[in-house]
Amino acid sequence: MGRLFGTDGVRGVANADLTAEMALGLSVAAAHVLAEAGTFRGHRPVAVVGRDPRASGEFLEAAVVAGLASAGVDVLRVGVLPTPAVAYLTGALGADLGVMLSASHNPMPDNGIKFFARGGHKLADELEDRIEQVYREHASGEPWDRPTGAGVGRVKEYDEGFDKYVAHLVGVLPNRLDGLKVVIDGAHGAAARVSPEAFARAGAEVVTIATEPDGLNINDGCGSTHLDGLRAAVVEHGADLGVAHDGDADRCLAVDAGGREVDGDQILSVLALGMKEAGTLRRNTVVATVMSNLGFKLAMEREGVELLQTAVGDRYVLEEMKKGGYSLGGEQSGHVIVLDHATTGDGTLTGLMLAARVAATGRPLAELAGVMERLPQVLINVRDVDKSRVGSSARLAAAVGEAERELGATGRVLLRSSGTEPLVRVMVEAADLEQARAVAGRLADEVKSALG
Repeated sequence: MGRLFGTDGVRGVANADLTAEMALGLSVAAAHVLAEAGTFRGHRPVAVVGRDPRASGEFLEAAVVAGLASAGVDVLRVGVLPTPAVAYLTGALGADLGVMLSASHNPMPDNGIKFFARGGHKLADELEDRIEQVYREHASGEPWDRPTGAGVGRVKEYDEGFDKYVAHLVGVLPNRLDGLKVVIDGAHGAAARVSPEAFARAGAEVVTIATEPDGLNINDGCGSTHLDGLRAAVVEHGADLGVAHDGDADRCLAVDAGGREVDGDQILSVLALGMKEAGTLRRNTVVATVMSNLGFKLAMEREGVELLQTAVGDRYVLEEMKKGGYSLGGEQSGHVIVLDHATTGDGTLTGLMLAARVAATGRPLAELAGVMERLPQVLINVRDVDKSRVGSSARLAAAVGEAERELGATGRVLLRSSGTEPLVRVMVEAADLEQARAVAGRLADEVKSALG
């Protein structure tokens, strides 16, 4: 039986893998585990619960709320808001627990549950493991110890969450965005209202696409995984830049005025140099993952910025940032963490800060992003294989070794199992695109053969 929690909570096809019964059970288990850990000691516990607009989020939210209240936790329902908004509100409201229902960039039929600890930080791995253990024990028939009477949790709507979060975003910007025209792709997701409102309050002229969620269209041909619509809109409207979110808006990718993609590595480059100039890049260091482009590493070396690399997953970036006291980190996918202002990746905040840098310097985004040159990087997702064996296959280890010898010092190979999807990712970098494609294709074939 596989572990329920991946690198970003529990995910699966809603009402198939992730059922109402599971959502309820996990919520009750989380309440009991946090009580066991002393989180609720001396006061009546409070949880903040939010979701993205997926249709399945409606019944899963109801299950989570019911589970928490049945375990004696008071619940503040904040409705459809981004994941980082739930994290922020958990901290700002002094709540003991935050719960977000979203499958981020995954297709609409999927959904997920993510728990935040007090302060809005992601739960530690050991707490997630304990929640899963307790959940499984009780799913097999062991009865819960349940409060009754006045001991049950109360449920309230917290409609002020939207304004409180947007005010926070605008309030932490180093400068206004007056004079900029920005296109925002909301992915028909959780940022569909938040992001346009925040950019407008910060002074930008805003054009929106994919900001009309109906519960079924989230991430459908739009958002950070489908940039063609944003590229076209930026060029059509003569905008200075475009910003694309994913379904739960914890990430951001951008498009420059010419319609060219600006990925997470480039965004980190722009923000790192801006923060270095402002004296807010603590310890002169940026934290990224092993998936970052080699060009990013070379650019940071040239600009005198230290680079620390972690395992893939924004939770590991965050752990390293907290451990070392760093202020900026993120992933190529657009998860960017500005720890002075957020406890997790925040796509709206990232887009705002990127736009603020354009406004402050008066330089086009293409010029700012040009600080790093992206080396050709090919990523192939290999599905329908046993991803659990990727690290133990001698055959794959030999194939990777052969590829690394072929690429030499001008390239890189990375093979890893996805933490959120049932697949193995093959990444190859090389000075030449055709060589990167050829090597990646060979390795992908080896993965299918060895793990299929």
